[in-house]
Amino acid sequence: MARVRIVPSKLKGEIKAPPSKSITHRAIICGGIADGISNIDNVVFSEDIIATLNGMKSFGANDITKAYTHTNIRDNLTIKGNGKLEVIENTINCSESGSTLRFLIPLGALCDKEITYTGRGKLIERPLEQYYKIFNEQNIEYSNQNNKLPLIVKGRLNPGDFKLKGDISSQFITGLMLALPLLEGDSRILLTTELESKGYVDLTMDILKRFSIEIENNDYNEFYIKGNQKYQSNSIRVEGDFSQAAFWLVAGLLGKNIKCRDIHKDSLQGDKAILNIIKSMKGNINIKNDYIQTKESLTKGATVDASQCPDLVPVVAALGAVSRGTTTIINAERLRIKESDRLKAIATELNKLGADIKETKDGLRIEGKDRLNGGEVDSWNDHRIAMALGIISIKCSKEVIINNSDVVKKSYPHFWDDFQKLKGNIKYI
Repeated sequence: MARVRIVPSKLKGEIKAPPSKSITHRAIICGGIADGISNIDNVVFSEDIIATLNGMKSFGANDITKAYTHTNIRDNLTIKGNGKLEVIENTINCSESGSTLRFLIPLGALCDKEITYTGRGKLIERPLEQYYKIFNEQNIEYSNQNNKLPLIVKGRLNPGDFKLKGDISSQFITGLMLALPLLEGDSRILLTTELESKGYVDLTMDILKRFSIEIENNDYNEFYIKGNQKYQSNSIRVEGDFSQAAFWLVAGLLGKNIKCRDIHKDSLQGDKAILNIIKSMKGNINIKNDYIQTKESLTKGATVDASQCPDLVPVVAALGAVSRGTTTIINAERLRIKESDRLKAIATELNKLGADIKETKDGLRIEGKDRLNGGEVDSWNDHRIAMALGIISIKCSKEVIINNSDVVKKSYPHFWDDFQKLKGNIKYI
């Protein structure tokens, strides 16, 4: 198990945000279904993205070419689809990727073949009840092991009305949006609660439109999806990821000065909310058309509603731990069923470093301090916890040791390399 030892230092410099994992998942799936050749530019082959690539190979998108750049980090991807899905491999290993699992299950249910979905880590127990309810209503056969993976599904999805809760995970909505246009009849997705993480649904509809799939949005309460639509190939460039850039924007507030490129203020990404969060916490931020820059700041506590941006909670909690006053994070209960219980994980590990954080049912209450002490912490096998702990080292008096630090490979394989590029002092143990 890899560990990093970080000697506290103020990060500074310029960095290019890694490409959006959320957009990449969706583009790979659309390209794999589409008729023709699709080119996807600016891809990082993290473990989650590799899982989706392999899943689409199982559905017949076998002609996939990686065109490596000179950096060997950000690459181009060419996918040749044949306009339909066919089961080439009936066992799909989703690794630890919730997006892969929840996006591919409805697609598999279009094929009327028995398919087994496997995974590892916390993914095996991530809830899938929203799909089980649909399977029961449509007489689709399925079995699991005490509500855990592996999941075996056999049957064909039929068009109709699909009632979903909007406050569980937008991934279920995206999964249906990817599959329902291929059915012979029209369908509706009806939300029975208010939709959280609207930004992810916006991303889905935007990517689908680029591949010639139309979805009618009725005020995020109902989505009308015509059947007999056809995915058409396209070429797109994946924009930078706000959920990953957030770590560097916070690092700039805690350090000296960081300029983050390839993120855009007009992005549809829900995690663009980090810009308003930084403003609400009185951070020094400069938003330009081609970059966003943060500078060392005396930040203040604020109340942060995480319902639309749950992935930001670990790094916002780190910022709150060294901001004046109280930071309260609310509407974040869904974080308890992520790669880890992220509320418990970030509170536990930051407290080990000297923070003052208390868990609530749906969030955190953080009493800010000028600095933290330092010490040895664990990532809880969660990439966002590991990265947040790396960033908070900037404001520690003593070195920080992070156990299981290589978990960042799940989403951002070169995170620690970028940390060093920004003058971070890291030693691998």
